[in-house]
Amino acid sequence: MISNPRYPNHRLSPVAESNVPSESQAPAVPGGSLAPFHHPTFVVLWIATVVSNVGVWMQNAAAGWLMTTLDQDPFVVSMVQFATTFPMFLFALPAGALADIVDRRRLLILTQAVSTCLAGAFGFFVLFGNVSANGLIAFMLLSATSAALVMPAWQAIVPQLVPRPLLQSAVALNSVGLNVSRALGPALAGVVIAAWGMASPFWLNALTTTGVVAALVWWQPAKDGVPTHLPAEPLFHAISSGLRHARYNAHLRATLIRAFAFFVFASAYWALLPLIARNQVAGGPALYGFLLAAIGIGAVSAAFALPALKQRLGADRLAAAGTLGTVAALVLFALSRHPVTALAASLIAGLSWITALATINVSAQMALPPWVRGRGLSVYVAVMFGSLSLGSAIWGKVATFTGVPVSCLIAAAGAALSVPILMRWKLQTAATLDLTPSMHWPEPVVSSDVESDRGPVMVTIEYRINPRDRDAFLAALAKLADERRRDGAFNWNVFEDVALEGRFVEAFLLDSWLQHLRQHERVSNADRQLQDAVHGFHLDGTPRVTHLVAAQPR
Repeated sequence: MISNPRYPNHRLSPVAESNVPSESQAPAVPGGSLAPFHHPTFVVLWIATVVSNVGVWMQNAAAGWLMTTLDQDPFVVSMVQFATTFPMFLFALPAGALADIVDRRRLLILTQAVSTCLAGAFGFFVLFGNVSANGLIAFMLLSATSAALVMPAWQAIVPQLVPRPLLQSAVALNSVGLNVSRALGPALAGVVIAAWGMASPFWLNALTTTGVVAALVWWQPAKDGVPTHLPAEPLFHAISSGLRHARYNAHLRATLIRAFAFFVFASAYWALLPLIARNQVAGGPALYGFLLAAIGIGAVSAAFALPALKQRLGADRLAAAGTLGTVAALVLFALSRHPVTALAASLIAGLSWITALATINVSAQMALPPWVRGRGLSVYVAVMFGSLSLGSAIWGKVATFTGVPVSCLIAAAGAALSVPILMRWKLQTAATLDLTPSMHWPEPVVSSDVESDRGPVMVTIEYRINPRDRDAFLAALAKLADERRRDGAFNWNVFEDVALEGRFVEAFLLDSWLQHLRQHERVSNADRQLQDAVHGFHLDGTPRVTHLVAAQPR
């Protein structure tokens, strides 16, 4: 399967979607590490992705080593890492919009089939010696582009497939599966290359991807979210809606800040690991494979312990522990002159990577309602891969001027400083929120049919409150303002009547009548609680709502 396997949870093993209650209806479920394995569909797709990821890891280990035979310049070698991450940043937002407006299963099947053909064809170029450093980077760019187009779709299906209490366990098991393949794939790559040549890992990756395609064809998921009679949003409008939601989602914003700080520093050892194995430790492709395998073994060990660690430490301290572990790994990589030291650094790096990554990933999942999950996760993916791409280029260039050890030490210092600076931005703060649609807004009363593209639309809500409650009312209304913007409003304000004390009018604008109808379907149960708090200040009955559409000559 063509994807970027260095980052677990980018292609998550799906859990059975059928017969899974919604987040608001999910019964209490035991939160054990293996609980998602109670779903047979999860088992089938989990096995398929593990086998496929073995092929991916073999291919990526071969690509990293192949580059060191083509060009040993640290910056050029780091460009392999850049090529696997930059398309994720570049195409994340369009891919997230696609994940929300098209059938996710069909999208996954199509792109995985294309990835199979791409890997198989490149194997022939390697076989006949027609690969240059630029050609290898181009192949990695194409592979990463294919993965980028489906990554938000893979991530978006996870919360709809398992009850909310099992989300942490599901993410951890997906990490286990990927990192089992991480432990096997690189080690097998050296053996396979020695036996069958450098082209064989690319062909094996193409072969194992067909298993995922078959599993996706077999899988018949249920529909996600609340059925709608409204047409799908156009692509660019969907992207705009996703960006607006991310901007006004405080839970997601905090997650994105923590993600950027972790990945930009952790990218250092991923970008420089081939040079650490070849030049510092003076090893061959087998050692490089074992270092990658050690990272996988460390990641698997951490994944099984994550539920217990989460209970004991909480999300924020768990992510901080992962960052500090990465600091230790980077220092050891800088000091590595013997395989034992490098292997120890790799084990610590794997433990730390999964600890931080799974915690941050779950925080992003929890912050998003179903209607914008693909787009919200695409923003997370864009930040993640943007920081990884930026970090890879930075640390490769730093290593060119100062050497690999100094580059690792500088990255370690930056990661250590980020821990106390970023603790003010909390993770998984949306864990207790019910983000399923409430559907409690009544249909707008209209005297005649309104064309869906008419706009802009202004919605006003009139409140009459006790003047003594003015400040408390405005504070509650300010919290509701972000909800209006997240769900589609491009402007919001509140006005006070200068002639009648205690009379306030809330007003917000939307692009079109259709966008306002979509807003009706997006309001969540958590948003309803904010609205009820505001309405509690209203003195008589319910606030008066008015819908105004921009007037046009007939």
